[in-house]
Amino acid sequence: MNQDYITLNPWSIIEDGFEVDRVQSSESLFSIGNGSMGQRANFEETYSGPSFQGSYIGGVYYPDKTRVGWWKNGYPEYFAKVLNAPNWIGINVIINDELLDLFSCKAVKNFRRELNMKEGWLGRSFEATLQNDIVVKVEVKRFLSLEYEELGVIDYQVTPVNSDAKITFIPYLDSGITNQDTNWDDQFWNTTNKKVDAKQGFIECHTLKTFYHVCTYMESHLFLNGKKSETNGQPEEKEMEVSISFEEHVAQGNTLSLQKYAGYTTSLNHDKSELISAAKSVIEKATSAGFEKLLNTQKEAWSNIWSMSDISIEGDVKAQQGIRFNIFQLNQTYTGTDHRLNIGPKGFTGEKYGGSTYWDTEAYCIPFYMATKDQTVARNLLKYRYNHLDKAIENAEKLGFTGGAALYPMVTMNGEESHNEWEITFEEIHRNGAIAYAIFNYHRYTGDYSYIPEMGLEVLIAIARFWQQRATFSTQKDKYVILGVTGPNEYENNVNNNFYTNYIAKWCIEFAVENLKKVEKEFADDYARIIQKTKLTNTEIDSMVKVADHLYFPYSEEHGVYLQQDGFLDKEMVKVDDLDQSLRPINQHWSWDRILRSPYIKQADTLQGFYFFEHHFNKEEIEKHFDFYEPFTVHESSLSPCVHSIQAALLDRMEQAYEFYLRTSRLDLDDYNKEVKEGCHITSMAGTWMSIVEGFGGMRVKNDQLHFAPKIPKEWDAYSFKVNFRNQILKVEIDHKDTKFSLETGGKLQIVVDGKSVDVN
Repeated sequence: MNQDYITLNPWSIIEDGFEVDRVQSSESLFSIGNGSMGQRANFEETYSGPSFQGSYIGGVYYPDKTRVGWWKNGYPEYFAKVLNAPNWIGINVIINDELLDLFSCKAVKNFRRELNMKEGWLGRSFEATLQNDIVVKVEVKRFLSLEYEELGVIDYQVTPVNSDAKITFIPYLDSGITNQDTNWDDQFWNTTNKKVDAKQGFIECHTLKTFYHVCTYMESHLFLNGKKSETNGQPEEKEMEVSISFEEHVAQGNTLSLQKYAGYTTSLNHDKSELISAAKSVIEKATSAGFEKLLNTQKEAWSNIWSMSDISIEGDVKAQQGIRFNIFQLNQTYTGTDHRLNIGPKGFTGEKYGGSTYWDTEAYCIPFYMATKDQTVARNLLKYRYNHLDKAIENAEKLGFTGGAALYPMVTMNGEESHNEWEITFEEIHRNGAIAYAIFNYHRYTGDYSYIPEMGLEVLIAIARFWQQRATFSTQKDKYVILGVTGPNEYENNVNNNFYTNYIAKWCIEFAVENLKKVEKEFADDYARIIQKTKLTNTEIDSMVKVADHLYFPYSEEHGVYLQQDGFLDKEMVKVDDLDQSLRPINQHWSWDRILRSPYIKQADTLQGFYFFEHHFNKEEIEKHFDFYEPFTVHESSLSPCVHSIQAALLDRMEQAYEFYLRTSRLDLDDYNKEVKEGCHITSMAGTWMSIVEGFGGMRVKNDQLHFAPKIPKEWDAYSFKVNFRNQILKVEIDHKDTKFSLETGGKLQIVVDGKSVDVN
C-alpha cells in the first residue's frame, strides 16, 4: 500500500521524491480531466522508463474485434475501447544538446508532484543532473480547462543551476499512438493531414471503423524571466508528428519557460471540415487570456464546484484527503453537460474496462450527481439509457427474446453489448434492474415525474418484458425461477435463482405496472402514445404480474436468511478471517475453479438487494443478513466496501463502518488491490460519497421528505456536507454533540431527524 508514498494533505495529492517503480501508479493518481477529455500524469518531457501513456477524449472509441478461444452464439462482435488519443502534452527538452530524461539522469533531487484538487491543476518540480553534468531546476504546471473544454494548458519552466546553458524546447504533437489494452494490436488512428508553422501545429486524423475525426492542435510561446521572447520557432514535420523547435541561450539562474496551449477539436462537436478553424478559435481565446488568467478562471470554476460538492471532515486528514480525491475525480470525469457521454469505471485515468458504461452508473453514481448538481445532470444519465433503448431491444433479440423485450448491455459505448466474457455477457442480467432502479431513485429524490411519461415508461416496459420471458416455470417448485445467471458476486457463475437477480426482477415488473397505471390515469396522451408504440396488451401485463407474484427465492430456515442462490450452503463454509492471509487477494492466488467452488463473495450481492430495497425489510432482517454474508465477503471489488459501510452504519457498527469507509475512500491512494497503475476506480468513488451521506449521515428519502439518522466516527471531530434536494440547498453539520441543518437557498424545508419532524429555514 502507498501510505508512505502519498503525503497526507486535506486539499492536495502530493508525491515527494522520484522513484522509477511508482511512476505508472502516479500517472493514474495524478490524472486530470474536464469531463470532455482527460490525461494521465505522463511527463511532458521525454521519459524512457516504464510508463503508461494515456490521453483520452470522451465519446471517441474503437470497436476492437472480439478475440476469444472459441465462438459462442450471441457473442458481441467487438469490445469497445476508449482510445489513447494523439499526444498533445509532449515537450522535448534539450540542455546543451543533452536530452532531459529523468530515467537516465545522473541524479534527480527535490522531486515533488502535486495534484491541487482545490484549484484543479497538476504541478511538478525537481532538480536534475544530466549526463553532461548540467544541473537544471524544472517547474511545470498544467490543467485541463473547465471554461474551454477542448483546451489544455502547460507552463514549463527550466532554470540552469550550475552554469549558463543552451536550452531547446521542442513542443510536439504525435498521432502515432496505440492502446496498451488491445486485442489485435490494431492501429486505431489514421493520420490524414498535418500543418505546422513557427507557432502553431495541427494533426488531423480519424479513428478506423468508427470514423471519429479529431484535430490535435498546439500553439507555444517562449518567455525569458517572465518576459515574452521573440525567438522564432523552427517547424518540422514527420510521418505522424509535428514539432516546433525553440532555442535560447540562458544565463545561470535565469528561467526560460514555454507555455503550450493545446488539445482536441472533434467531429462530435464540429463539422469534420472545420476542425482546424475550430482549433484556431480556441487558440485565439486561450492566448488572448494568457496562462495566468486561464489559471485564475480554473480556480474559480473549481471553487464553484467545491462550494456544493465538498465534504469537510475535521480531525482526520486521511479520511479528508480520501473523500476529496474521490469527489475531485468524479467531477473531472463527468460534468453532465453532454447527454451523449457517461462514466467509465476508470474515467480518464486508464484503459481497463474499455472506458465503457457499466451498471455502476445507475447503481452508484446517480445519487452523487443528483445531490451535488442540478437535477438535469442526473436526468441526462437517464436520457443516455433511453437513447439506447432500441439497441437494448436488439441486444435481447440476439439472445432470442422477442416482442420488444430489452436487455441493456453490461458494457457499452453506443448501446450495443461489447463485452465478451460469456458469464458476464449472457448471465449478469441483473444490470437490467439497475437501469429501472435509477428511474425510481431519480423520481424519489428529485420529485421530477416528467421523465417517466416522456421516456422512462418505455424503458420500464421493455425491461419488464425481458424478465417475464427470462423466467421459467418450475413444476417441481410451482414457482417461476430464473436459471443460469451471474449475480453481482462474479465469483459465482451460472447459478440458479440468485436472490438479488430474482428480487430485482420481481420489483422491476411491479414498478413498471405501477407506473403504467399512474401514467394512464394522469398522462393520458403519453399513455396512448406509449401503448401504440410498444403494442403492450393487457394479456401481456397479466403474464408479467403472474411471474412477479410467483417468483421463487431460495431461503434457509436454519439460518433465517435468503440464500445468495440455490446450493450456496453446499459449499465449504470457511469464513474469510480463517483464510491464510498470504493467499489474499484470492483472485491473484487461486485458480478460477477454486474460487467458483468457494463461498467467497467478491462484493455485495444479497446485501446489494438489502441496500437498494432497505425500505422493504426491517432492521432485524438487515442485521441477520449482514451478519451472515459479510464474513464470507472478500471485498475484492471496488464496489463492495461502500455498500457494507452504509449498512454497518445503519446497524450502529461504527468501527466497522469507518474501516469500510476508509477502504473505499483510499482504495486507489493506498492501492489496496495493487493495481492502481492501470487507472483509478472512478465509479466506486461515488460509493465513497454515499458512505458518508447515506451511511454516517443516514440520509434517506421517504414519502417525499429527507430523513437523517446522523452518526459520527470516533476518529472525527466533525463533518459537513451539502445536498441539493428538489432545488433547495441543505447544509448538514455533524459533531459529537449536535447536528445542525441550514438552508442556503429556498424558504423552508421540513425534514425528519431520528424520527422527529424538523423545520429548517
